[in-house]
Amino acid sequence: MNKRAAHDVTSVGCHTLRDIALARSGDKGNRATLSVVALDPADFPRLERLLTVERVQAVYAGVVSGEVQRFVLPPLHAVHFVMHDALAGGVTRSLALDAHGKTLSAAILDLPLDD
Repeated sequence: MNKRAAHDVTSVGCHTLRDIALARSGDKGNRATLSVVALDPADFPRLERLLTVERVQAVYAGVVSGEVQRFVLPPLHAVHFVMHDALAGGVTRSLALDAHGKTLSAAILDLPLDD
């Protein structure tokens, strides 16, 4: 199957970021990191437009209370974020059941593609 055809955002059923990208997240202390990578390089400009600091802050409202930094990585067809004051103080300080940032990437992939 053609990779572009499989992830063509004009196809029926392509409505969320999950249809055109993959995401990885992690944590270091009280910071969470998030990278979103276009499955097809042709979709990278759309990621760059869609993934603003404001939209990422809105997705993680209640989780991230500090600054969100955005880094555009054209050679990797990715947008990377560092989210400060997240994870309720971090793994060793939080009373939350799971204060790891490893699962945060799932939330961003539900972002609608209506840019």
